[in-house]
Amino acid sequence: MSDDTPTQKPALRYHEFPKPGKLEIRATKPMANGRDLALAYSPGVAEACMEIKANPSDASRYTARGNLVAVVTNGTAVLGLGNIGALASKPVMEGKAVLFKKFANIDCFDIELDEKDPEKLADIICAMEPSFGAINLEDIKAPDCFIVEQICRERMGIPVFHDDQHGTAIVVGAAATNALEVTGRSFADLKVVSTGGGAAGIACLNMLLKLGVKRENVWLCDIKGLVYEGREVEMTPQKAAYAQGSTAATLDEVIEGADLFLGLSGPGVLKPEMVAKMAPRPIVFALANPTPEIMPDEVRKVAPDAIIATGRSDFPNQVNNVLCFPFIFRGALDVGATEINDQMQLGCIEGIAALARATTSAEAAAAYKGEQLTFGADYLIPKPFDPRLMGVVASAVAKAAMESGVATRPLDDMEAYKEKLDGSVFKSALIMRPVFAAAAQAERRIVFAEGEDERVLRASNAMLEETTDKPILIGRPDVIEKRCERAGLSMRPGVDFDIVNPERDDRYRDYWQTYHKIMARRGITPNLAKAIMRTNTTAIGAIMVQRGDADSLICGTFGQYQWHLNYVNQVLGTPDLHPVGALSLMILEDGPLFIADTHVHPEPSPTQIAESICAAARHVRRFGVEPKVAVCSYSQFGNHACDSGMRARGAMELLDAAPRDFAYEGEMHVDAALDDAVRRHIFPEARFDGPANVLIFPNADAASAVRNILKAKGLGLEVGPILMGMGNRAHIVTPSITARGLLNMSAVAGTPVAHYG
Repeated sequence: MSDDTPTQKPALRYHEFPKPGKLEIRATKPMANGRDLALAYSPGVAEACMEIKANPSDASRYTARGNLVAVVTNGTAVLGLGNIGALASKPVMEGKAVLFKKFANIDCFDIELDEKDPEKLADIICAMEPSFGAINLEDIKAPDCFIVEQICRERMGIPVFHDDQHGTAIVVGAAATNALEVTGRSFADLKVVSTGGGAAGIACLNMLLKLGVKRENVWLCDIKGLVYEGREVEMTPQKAAYAQGSTAATLDEVIEGADLFLGLSGPGVLKPEMVAKMAPRPIVFALANPTPEIMPDEVRKVAPDAIIATGRSDFPNQVNNVLCFPFIFRGALDVGATEINDQMQLGCIEGIAALARATTSAEAAAAYKGEQLTFGADYLIPKPFDPRLMGVVASAVAKAAMESGVATRPLDDMEAYKEKLDGSVFKSALIMRPVFAAAAQAERRIVFAEGEDERVLRASNAMLEETTDKPILIGRPDVIEKRCERAGLSMRPGVDFDIVNPERDDRYRDYWQTYHKIMARRGITPNLAKAIMRTNTTAIGAIMVQRGDADSLICGTFGQYQWHLNYVNQVLGTPDLHPVGALSLMILEDGPLFIADTHVHPEPSPTQIAESICAAARHVRRFGVEPKVAVCSYSQFGNHACDSGMRARGAMELLDAAPRDFAYEGEMHVDAALDDAVRRHIFPEARFDGPANVLIFPNADAASAVRNILKAKGLGLEVGPILMGMGNRAHIVTPSITARGLLNMSAVAGTPVAHYG
């Protein structure tokens, strides 16, 4: 094949390297020794087999079946490529499988079957039922796909879902729901003209009827023109169900007065002059790929206020099945649904549509930087990388399955299920739950020093939605208001949050005089105090906390940590409150790992190390974790008289001088801290079992290096750093923090000190 497209070489390299294909199989259980082998295979495997024989539903307990989907095709209608055959379709099916894994953590096998006869194809698929929890039919030509799906649904006791039909229909249904919301129409009054009588087109029309469109208001056209009663050419029973009238007509003749054009046909089918005949503010869904029935700019020329959707990612309102299929399967699998019925599909539509109307998530905004993600004509449906899709859509599907009676494993607590789904997407959600719960018991005022930053604005909006705390933003009101509007945030200054304007604020005199009083004997003149209170937002925020106008300060989204720490310590430091250390929570695949001191003391003394250890133990308990602290060093249990070892040893002596209510041990290497076997081999008398969950280092270089390696390699998600020793009056984040990270820090700051000692 010639190199005639800009994507050919990158796409082929992507599929070939570093190893061919997009999938691999990994074991989920250890296979390190003979005992593991005996449990995984003979003789231990027989126990699981007999349990399943006695109770077939236990297959979901003892095997991967309950989270395993088959993507099945015969390659007869692949993307825009047509009938390319089963083997050539394999890259597409592998792609579908990785989307299942990426978006919903569903394991998936792609199965390409060289069988054109629809009934034989259905027989093969039905015979695979013992292997899978659900079947996703893909890229099977019409009308064969209707036959295959009907047979499989009738004979199989697991969900069978033809994504080309129902997935497209669900996303079209969600987009149409919100298009009507924007234009003030109702389904019952809608005139629909559709082109394309294939699987997706018919399924979309069926879905629109379920949403309330009247059958007599639907006009279906294909390559031969209007589908009418008595037509014999290019007809199927599915098309015949939408026959309109008894005489031939063209698309141009039936389009007049149409509210919605639904195109699932081919390029250039809809002409601008046809759009001009449609109802005012027409809705045009031109979904043919890669070239739609009409390009959006052509629609705009004749109908500037039209609502437009395409199947392409380079235009607003992309109708993309990935908004649906991972999450509808997630919900169906989790309740053991026997099918995916109308109620579940309608629940999916409702969830997707509602999510678009809600405030855009910070994660989606970051993934689609520069795009306007505010509900309206150009944002009818969420973006695929909106992480809230999992919790919203899958829980709506699971709820509908239970209410419609097809769930074999109904859930007891739907709210807990949604939290679990959110926790699988937002890695910090589960570990942060105790902190958010404690924060909810009090209403605290959190002042953000960098109030104009979009991450701060999104975090503040989320605070208002998810917590009882009130944000205060330092910044220029006009800038904040414009950025809120641009980001599609519903919160408004003066109503939902307060603003401190450094350029003009009634409290300015009180603030500079307070700062001067604190710093007068440290070289700060009145004029310098005035200048600082006009320009230094960290100092302003610290003064607010010092005066009682706010309860806690969050700063550091730009600039150096030590620069911010200087002003925090100047204003808020007291004999009883002083920076002890910075604690970072790293959320790893196998659990949380806390690291200190990452920022405050470059070379802490034994006393400072001991203080950091005690403070870390208190903070770790805020997250519902019992601390096991390892004091790390180049020295290992006294084998080196190096500086770091001596200081770590000194900290241990200070800790041992008084009773402690937490487990600690040191000094030791990191591998000994995290591997119980290594530690026991070197030092059998170690004071705790299992891996440490808190690592304390004798210098900031080592602590920061471990923290940054985990972050840079994508191995850990950070919450923090948490500034210890300041009574929760201030926290200094780092410039790499996300909006979600700021929300987490606001919950940490929103917890009164009494809750964690």
